Amino acid sequence: MILPGTDPQAIAEAARCIQAGGLVGFPTETVYGLGADASSDDAVAGIFAAKGRPANHPLIVHVADAAQVSDYAASVPPFAARLTKAFWPGPLTVILPRREGVALAAAGGQDSIGLRCPAHPVALALLKACLALGVSGVAGPSANRFGRVSPTTAPHVAGEFGDALLVLDGGPCAVGIESSIVDCTRGRPVLLRPGVLTRAQLEAACGEPVLDKDDAHAAGSAPRASGTLEAHYAPDAKVRLMDAGALQAALDLLGADAAHIAVYARSELRVQSPRMLCRRMPGEAAAAAQQLFAVLREFDALGARLIWIEQPPAAPEWDGVRDRLGRAAAS
Repeated sequence: MILPGTDPQAIAEAARCIQAGGLVGFPTETVYGLGADASSDDAVAGIFAAKGRPANHPLIVHVADAAQVSDYAASVPPFAARLTKAFWPGPLTVILPRREGVALAAAGGQDSIGLRCPAHPVALALLKACLALGVSGVAGPSANRFGRVSPTTAPHVAGEFGDALLVLDGGPCAVGIESSIVDCTRGRPVLLRPGVLTRAQLEAACGEPVLDKDDAHAAGSAPRASGTLEAHYAPDAKVRLMDAGALQAALDLLGADAAHIAVYARSELRVQSPRMLCRRMPGEAAAAAQQLFAVLREFDALGARLIWIEQPPAAPEWDGVRDRLGRAAAS
C-alpha cells in the first residue's frame, strides 16, 4: 500500500505501525528504507526476515536529530560530533560505541551502532512522529531483498515486498546511492563505505585525515557495516565493467544480431543491433549516482541478461558510484 508522504495522516499511520512493531517503507534522500523500531529486537527481526538478511549484518538507525544520538551511543568523539554537525541531516552514517543494553539486534550483535539523520522531509516527518510516540530511532536498511539493487522510488519498494507493506511515497530519491559510512570507534575516522560525500569534504569537516578501511595505520578491526560486502547491489543480469575501448570492441564483435544485452556508458558508442538496450550515463558523478539503481532495475525489467557498463572515472567524486558498480559486478 503506497501512501503519499506529504499526507500528515499517512505519516501518523506509518508512525503508529512502527510503534506497534510493524514495518514501513520510507524515503530518504539516498535510497528508500525498510523501517522498524530500532529499540525492539522483535520488530528488527521482522526486517531481517523480510529482507532475507543475515541477523549479524547490522542496520543503520535513523534519528530525527543529533539529540537522539545519546539514546544509542555510549560516547561521541569530537571528530564525530564535527561530522554530524557538518552533514546532518544528510547522507552520512557514523558508527559509534553502542550503549550497553540498547538496540542489540539492530547492531547485529556488535558493541557499535550506525546512526544517521536523513535529509528527506518525509523521513524527518516520520521520525518526528515516531519520536512523539516514544520511538527514538528507526532501523532502516534499504527496502530491498538482501544483496539486490537498492530502491529509489516507492514502486520499487512495493515491487519487492507487495501491497501489504505500507510505503510512504516521497518521490525519486535525490542522491540515489546509500550514505557514506565513517567508523568513529577507533580513535580516528575511517571510511568504511563511500557515498556522495568525498573524502576531502569529510576531512575538512572533521579536521583530520579520514583513513581508508584497508589502511595499515587504521588501528583495530573495523566493525561490520551495511553495504560493505564484496558482492552487493546486484541486478538479476550479470554486470561487467569495461573501459570505453573494450566496450566498443565487444559491441563490434557481437554485430547486428546481439540481444538481451544492456549498455550503460558515458562515451558515444557504435551499436549495430537494434535489439540491444542502451542508456547514456551522465557525465557528472552526482547525476550518475541519482539514476544508477533505477537504470539497473530498468534493465532487469526489460529482460537484459548481461549489463555492460563503462568504468566510471577515477576522480574522487565518483568513488561512491565506482564502489556500487564494483560490488554489483562481483555478484
